[in-house]
Amino acid sequence: MMTTTEEHKEIWEFLTEVPDPEIPVINLVELGVVRAVDVTEDGTLKITITPTYTGCPAKKLFEDLIHEKLVEKGFEKIEIESVLSPAWTTDWLSEETLQKMMDEGISPPTDGDKVIQCPNCKSKDTKLVSQFGSTPCQSLYTCNECKEPFNYFKCHR
Repeated sequence: MMTTTEEHKEIWEFLTEVPDPEIPVINLVELGVVRAVDVTEDGTLKITITPTYTGCPAKKLFEDLIHEKLVEKGFEKIEIESVLSPAWTTDWLSEETLQKMMDEGISPPTDGDKVIQCPNCKSKDTKLVSQFGSTPCQSLYTCNECKEPFNYFKCHR
């Protein structure tokens, strides 16, 4: 779903240096938030993003972090456009990104939020504690095997 060309490869690389503020081991490109990179006729660098949720509280921070990184890399004319269609989906997350979540102690999204695996002991015997975890896009679970609490990144389609 990303618009990437050889011409903008370096800019995409710069954007992989921008961490998700809620899950810093994942960058905004891996998360699927950065959708397109373009340069307009007047030389403005235009970055298109799609927030993970319409009301995502980190949306403004996404924009600020992207702007800060690009200024650091020498860009002056930057426009960041937020688009809601197509809506962000957890289907855009790669297997590598899902594994990074698990390694970080966050259970990655599963089809229909049906089987939630504990990132600590890998048990699938888990229980929902709260629909909302440390962020709106996560739920709080506990493992019935190891008794540890953990966040689950909700499936979003």
